[in-house]
Amino acid sequence: MEQVFSYIIGLGAAVMMPIIFTVLGVCIGIRVSDALKSGLKVGVGFIGLSIVTALLTSALGPALNTVVDIYDLKLKVFDMGWPAAAAVAYNTAVGAFIIPVCLGVNLLMLFTKTTRTVNIDLWNYWHFAFIGAVIYFASGSLACVFFGAIICYVITLVLADMTAKRFQCFYKDMDGISIPQPFCAGFAPFAWVLNKGLDRISGIEKLEIDAEGMTKKFGLLGEPLFLGVIVGIGIGCLTCTSGAQIVDKIPYILGLGIKMGAVMELIPRVTVLFIEGLKPISEATRSLIARKFKGADGLNIGMSPALVIGHPTTLVVSLLLIPVTLLLAVVLPGSEFLPLASLAGMFYVFPLIIPFTKGNVLKTFVIGLLILTAGLYMVTNLAPAFTLAAKDVYTATGDVAVNIPAGFQGGSLDFASSPLAWIIYQCTQNLKWLGAGILVVLTSGMMWWNRVHIIRNQKAMAADNSDKIQETE
Repeated sequence: MEQVFSYIIGLGAAVMMPIIFTVLGVCIGIRVSDALKSGLKVGVGFIGLSIVTALLTSALGPALNTVVDIYDLKLKVFDMGWPAAAAVAYNTAVGAFIIPVCLGVNLLMLFTKTTRTVNIDLWNYWHFAFIGAVIYFASGSLACVFFGAIICYVITLVLADMTAKRFQCFYKDMDGISIPQPFCAGFAPFAWVLNKGLDRISGIEKLEIDAEGMTKKFGLLGEPLFLGVIVGIGIGCLTCTSGAQIVDKIPYILGLGIKMGAVMELIPRVTVLFIEGLKPISEATRSLIARKFKGADGLNIGMSPALVIGHPTTLVVSLLLIPVTLLLAVVLPGSEFLPLASLAGMFYVFPLIIPFTKGNVLKTFVIGLLILTAGLYMVTNLAPAFTLAAKDVYTATGDVAVNIPAGFQGGSLDFASSPLAWIIYQCTQNLKWLGAGILVVLTSGMMWWNRVHIIRNQKAMAADNSDKIQETE
């Protein structure tokens, strides 16, 4: 069983997701040709997104390493990026078995009406496997592994339900979609609280400006494309030690600026493919569920946040936070992590934040800044457990993605900086039975609250349908 799941995951998202969507499409009654077309578009979208994010890391990585050398920065937690986190997640027996376990939990929650999300984003199940794997190598307890992963999964599904309506109202063409990715969903409660706090600041309403408003107000300076060029040029200049060297490296500096601008321009174009591929599958799935399952009205299809990372506000704020986060990583006392390889993961912080801020650039930037500041400390704190897991996987598999350089610990912005992962880890490892009890009470309360709202919404929908039938008669 472990080998089967390891092989499937080894195919990668670009291969696995088209197969899943094609098979799913045929099973729900879509023509084979249409299902295959939808699946291939999703696969092409993943490949395109991988190429664009690889361009970001390959362009910025050497530049930032040069900056580290120039300023002799001493940070002992090495950024491994999401490939290392995914490798840690799935290259263990517990990681592989978490997939069917979580699928079973999803079905159970659907039957008990404690969720209305059907999570088909199988690739991102590695997030749940990751927290389980880290807990396993820190504690050696299989019970803690599955407990932590299941708690993370349940909370994520409830958060996906809680944010679904706001998500669907804010983004175009996202009807019937929710986001059950724990890295993304874990920031939603904090975004809600922080946004409420910002709304209480006098005068903040005068600064209500979204990415489109920036373009209208600042012209070219407000365009994500141009901002990417400017930030790229600025980072390129930091790789120089003198004015003369800046002149000598003008081609390199301008090239870095163009590459950063290209990332900002290409990401929204690539995400269009996800939407085109997803739409027929999503519509057919919801139609089938409504026909076959009584009281299933209002179910959502759980998908990757990659669908919406091309939103202008996400691009602008992520771009502005890259240099700010790098500066914070250097100057914050106690932070030992410098994000390099996982900078592309920053885009995934915001898909469920900007529906709360309604795309406001200033509020999104402030919330992102606070969250990422805390995230730097979380990555630093989880580094010892991450390192244990990575070294064990490297010894067993020889996978270079998890080979931590000598003298360093390993870390990743992707999910290791998530408050959801950090809280679950701390409760299971440091608070032991007390922490487990707190998590059980919290999770049970969220499930009960969600069930109450699901039943209430379904009754309201049934009443509306009854009224419509009476009107037609």
